[in-house]
Amino acid sequence: MNAKKQVEKLLEIAGVKINGPNDFDPQVFNENLYKRVLSGGSLALGESYMDGWWDAKSLDRFFYKILSAHLDKKFVFSWLIILSFLKSFIFNLQKESRSFIIGERHYDIGNDLYQAMLGKTMAYSCGYWKNANNLDEAQTAKFDLICRKIGLKQGDYILDIGCGWGSFLKFAAENYRIKGLGITVSKEQVKLAKELCKNLPIEIKLQDYRTLQGKFDHIISIGMFEHVGVKNYRVYMSKVKELLKDNSLFFLQTIGSDKSLIHSDPWIEKYIFPNGILPSIAQIAKSVEGLFVVEDWHNFGAYYDKTLMAWFKNFDVAWTQLQAKYSKRFYKMWKYYLLSLAGNFRARNIQLWQIVFSKKGAPGGYKSIR
Repeated sequence: MNAKKQVEKLLEIAGVKINGPNDFDPQVFNENLYKRVLSGGSLALGESYMDGWWDAKSLDRFFYKILSAHLDKKFVFSWLIILSFLKSFIFNLQKESRSFIIGERHYDIGNDLYQAMLGKTMAYSCGYWKNANNLDEAQTAKFDLICRKIGLKQGDYILDIGCGWGSFLKFAAENYRIKGLGITVSKEQVKLAKELCKNLPIEIKLQDYRTLQGKFDHIISIGMFEHVGVKNYRVYMSKVKELLKDNSLFFLQTIGSDKSLIHSDPWIEKYIFPNGILPSIAQIAKSVEGLFVVEDWHNFGAYYDKTLMAWFKNFDVAWTQLQAKYSKRFYKMWKYYLLSLAGNFRARNIQLWQIVFSKKGAPGGYKSIR
């Protein structure tokens, strides 16, 4: 069976047809695509899209269809996956000396891009859409939900590990009158976060979490744990316990995988999040064993689909201004990133967790807040 027939047969399982009439059907412009994808897996699929070899009118729906049918499992043994596995198995790709790579290659690419995409809140993580009508409302609702989950009160001193552009700390300072320290590995985030948090009792530092000292009333981390790495989970949790006051809470928001992995998707690894890896429930549980009590575990991964679609809409609308700085290839890469992940979350293949931990168990029990 030739390469094209193999790909057609695979796509039939998902109800997808090459050059078909549906908006999720891929339109192929280079017949070499089939061999390239069969030999190179997900990396080849993404790179061939960036090269203009294929497209789909609704890229998010295309990924929803193929991921719901688990077609990605057909490429699990490609040599690229094996190479990625071996690198992650042998080396600590997220050790302290490498911790600033993700900042330089992803978060430092341009505050103008993120300001255009993320909206007024500058929150680069899943929004809480339960009662929200738009992105800004969803992100503000998420910030307030976090504050209520940790019982934030006036005068508390908060640590935000991976603070981004200072969005959460700014919200908490303005609405709950707290003091805070935010750390990030991105120079551009530090620059803008200091500006956004000006005249508030908030300090922003360019710093790796392993070098932190002090004691905090509560510690939060939103969308940073995906950069910690399996080999460092226990180190991370031990450091958080060291920094957290007794009878205080640690809040963690992270994207999660349904199975334990030690390597990332090759395309995401190469173009979007170098050295990133999604944790599993088992890996998180092992990392906190004997250190923390798990008080609450909240999954609202379905909301990430709406968040990503809102980000893409903002990015797409702003492209006329952004294209003077960023290339057409960058546009295709960023579109592929946002919409492929939207389809992935829609298919519920990956999750979004908010987890609340205590050091010794919340006295009288923890009351779950939704």
